Amino acid sequence: MSGSAGCNGRVLVSGDTDFGMLLARSGATEPSFLLFCQRGERRAAQQARLVLENLVELQVDLEAGSVVVFTDDRARVRRLPLPPK
Repeated sequence: MSGSAGCNGRVLVSGDTDFGMLLARSGATEPSFLLFCQRGERRAAQQARLVLENLVELQVDLEAGSVVVFTDDRARVRRLPLPPK
């Protein structure tokens, strides 16, 4: 993973569920991934505010390698590696 987000301690952010599926299949422990699965409006400024409002609570999980799914009413955290389905 040289040069990738995981090696550089970065967190990927997306609204695309495919990346979470790829993480699960690969057994990877990094990078952390924020997934937005909100039904309402999804403007970048609103998503950034949501991340910043929750960053203190999520910091340890993101540093350890996790998938965080933001829905309309909550944030769900699953540590990596994800179990295959």
